[in-house]
Amino acid sequence: MTGTEVDVAAVNGGVDADAGVEHGARLLAFTEAVMRGGPAVGERDGLRALLSPENFVEVAAVIGAFNTVDRIADATGIPLDPVVHAMSRDLRDQLDLGRFASAANTPAD
Repeated sequence: MTGTEVDVAAVNGGVDADAGVEHGARLLAFTEAVMRGGPAVGERDGLRALLSPENFVEVAAVIGAFNTVDRIADATGIPLDPVVHAMSRDLRDQLDLGRFASAANTPAD
């Protein structure tokens, strides 16, 4: 939306840079720590030093909401609707999302 080039492949790991997002490396590290259930205290404190309290709460809320919604969709087998399926094809291919077991819920092209 802003015209900024973003490396979406950074979500697959192996990227130490910000990937075109302000504080991207720290955001990714915090997200990884939370999602993997590891010790997130160091990552949390580092990110809180960079963000306003309001922005930090927004980051935590997005991580929590995605985790919840994604797990519910996977557990119930909700497929992508046809519009999202068509619009996200290139991104799904770029991120190799078909490697996840939940991809079985997405209809083939």
